[in-house]
Amino acid sequence: MVEFEFWWLLVVPFFFLVGWIAARIDIRQIISESTDLPAAYFKGLNFIINNEYEKAVECFEQAVKIKKDSLELHFVLGSLLRKTGQIDKAINLHIGLIQKKELTKPQTESVNAELAQDYFKAGLFGRSEEILLTLKSESYYQFALNTLIEIYVREREWNKAINTASELEKNSGVSFRVAISHYYCEVATSHVMNKKFDQAKKSLQKALQESKNCVRANILLGDIALEEKLNSEALVYWKKIEFQQPEYLGLVGLKLMNTFQLEGNINDGLSVLARYYDLYKLKTLLNTLYSSVLKNEGVNQARDIARNELIQRPSLEALDQLFQAHAIDKKNEIENVELIQQTIKNSIGDRRFYACKECGFKAKQFHWQCPACNAWESLPSEPIDIILEN
Repeated sequence: MVEFEFWWLLVVPFFFLVGWIAARIDIRQIISESTDLPAAYFKGLNFIINNEYEKAVECFEQAVKIKKDSLELHFVLGSLLRKTGQIDKAINLHIGLIQKKELTKPQTESVNAELAQDYFKAGLFGRSEEILLTLKSESYYQFALNTLIEIYVREREWNKAINTASELEKNSGVSFRVAISHYYCEVATSHVMNKKFDQAKKSLQKALQESKNCVRANILLGDIALEEKLNSEALVYWKKIEFQQPEYLGLVGLKLMNTFQLEGNINDGLSVLARYYDLYKLKTLLNTLYSSVLKNEGVNQARDIARNELIQRPSLEALDQLFQAHAIDKKNEIENVELIQQTIKNSIGDRRFYACKECGFKAKQFHWQCPACNAWESLPSEPIDIILEN
């Protein structure tokens, strides 16, 4: 057995006493700093809590005049000025700090980080980028990279966005594969517009290397193949979506059907669409299937599709399709049926939206990137019924 050392009984109380003294010193320091702050600071905090930012700005402007050496108060005021849209005042505030105060290197970097945010908020992306590229310390490096990515996305400088996102991924350990795959898709889209199909395909292959589930890359590869009159190859690319994210098949349903028609294989196209719909129950596939059957197989078969859908999954769209089939088949009832149809269409048009999962933005058309919050793949692949408030 290890013998018990009685001198530990003296050491333990000693360390306890040292800790207690250190804690008392910290508490006194905190109390001293708090009582040293001007009253305007506490009034400003109260206004911030109540979301009265204009009044908070006035209070912090007074606080800064009283405690001119406090960087923290300047930073709070700068943030409030940005929030209230007073960007010019925020810029002048932070430039004044750099010009008028003797700052340490870490303090200078802190002020520059604030100034970069000012320029970014003002839309002066070039000036913001210039400052952000100088922020190399561990404290601000990830912040700088994140903001640079936002700048490059807004400026559509996709190659810079790719390099910066890759660096941020290494530095933070957070995956940016999905975002990078979309950056490559954006590069490819630019090449497609300039008819540089080979370069576009290389970018799209890189997109798939970054994210094997990049549906957008296979959609674009299929589009390029179609442009090059390689119809069978286009079909292969679009069919791959089933093994990536099948919920996006509705985006290529019409492309598939039109290409099968170009190949003279309408029946194969209808068979593929019918199988996809049976498996995944996507409304956009149903619409394509219904219109294709109506066009190629006749009103009776189309009516059966609409009727079965209405029985299994009641919806205004299925009802609209059923009425359309009846209107075509029974000419004497066409006026009444068309009137009902128009009412249904108006109702559907007001309710069907793609709603961003990140910010709630509602769009009538599908977007790979949310126009409001810039998140990638945040809109659902299928529109949903949303009742808007008046």
